[in-house]
Amino acid sequence: MSLTWRHLTFALVVSSLACSGASRSAIGRPAPSGACCLEIGRRVAAGHRVAALTTRRFTHTDYWAALDPLLKSKALRVTPVGASTQGRALRAITFGTGPTTVFLWSQMHGDESTATMALADIISWLGAPEADALRDRLAANLTVVMLPMLNPDGAELFQRENAVGVDVNRDVRRLSTAEARTLKAVRDSIKPAFGFNLHDQNARTLGRPGGQRVGIALLAPAADAANGFGPTRAAARLVAARIRDVLEREIPGRIARYDDAFNVRAFGDLFQSWGTSTVLIESGALPDDADKQRLRTVNVIAILSALDAIATGDYRKEDPAVYTSLPVNDRSAVDVVVTGASLVIPGQAPVRVDISMNYEDPLRKGRARVREIGDLEDVVAFDTVAAPGLFIHPDPSMLTEQRGNRWLRIGATVQLSIRRGPEPTSALVREMGNR
Repeated sequence: MSLTWRHLTFALVVSSLACSGASRSAIGRPAPSGACCLEIGRRVAAGHRVAALTTRRFTHTDYWAALDPLLKSKALRVTPVGASTQGRALRAITFGTGPTTVFLWSQMHGDESTATMALADIISWLGAPEADALRDRLAANLTVVMLPMLNPDGAELFQRENAVGVDVNRDVRRLSTAEARTLKAVRDSIKPAFGFNLHDQNARTLGRPGGQRVGIALLAPAADAANGFGPTRAAARLVAARIRDVLEREIPGRIARYDDAFNVRAFGDLFQSWGTSTVLIESGALPDDADKQRLRTVNVIAILSALDAIATGDYRKEDPAVYTSLPVNDRSAVDVVVTGASLVIPGQAPVRVDISMNYEDPLRKGRARVREIGDLEDVVAFDTVAAPGLFIHPDPSMLTEQRGNRWLRIGATVQLSIRRGPEPTSALVREMGNR
């Protein structure tokens, strides 16, 4: 693949909006002088939101139809860089002509679309005609290359893997997939100083034992198994610290650090080892944000804050401890646990057990499936149904029957009733599931 990035030129946009930040960070120390871009990020997310993208689920066609009118701006350049396994076009969008190249890629997992929406909003803002000082600063100091929706085939089905079932983020060694080859080729062509690997993590992840659900997890990935901090990773750590500094004022207490064990099959780790200071941004979940529209805004704030810190060099003023003091992603909670009851299966004596269940979509809820049965008193759940002395009666659809014996299936779609007694005609207390 031959790309001519260094020969691209763009019109700079004249602007006047100054970048500002709070004087003190939410983690209790003075914010770096001139720290950007909480308020600006909020305004960009609100004023340049691409209205056609309203839910987490959209296709390649939907996305580029929403972006195409915006790409007529002379400040933006669109470059074909490859095609997916099923032939969907992979395109990169470039802004700015500065000496420092920054590369952002998103949705290499087809069901992780939060940052893809945020990049659309940022692209809308980058191509806008009105004056803006931050945009002018980025254009003069950075060459920003964005590769949104790296896995469009997975996005069609809203699944993690690509069309042949491969996790693209575990294909860096073999480069078996078209998507992985494209990502590597773009990286090798532009040789970015900084990279941003944009993902969504498990929406049930907690920030610490008993902590809140994580909204954003950050990581400066290890460059090798020794897990040290050479110059490349150290720079990424400082950029991540800047992101935390800003986001603690937007989603306080909901920022964590992703597991930093070196993974030789993962792109972020290898980008770091190849000399690109790489930051992983994982979008988790926030309350009452089923389509992650608030997290979309948070991503805009995070990305603009990072880009400004790189453009100005202010990331060097950050304290590494702001990053290293982040709580590490802890265990995942379950969505619902029923405690204190006894399970009734026809033909068997009632058994004292707890039952946990997870919604198929943890943000939209709806249909749930059985996750675990047994002693679950120490399981952390977002919703606990206390049913001491009551009886759980599963619907026959939850059972497997053979030759007169019955089993309750792990993974069964939840359809049950909680009653006063073991008899199926005893008083009903509550039903769970969709009839």
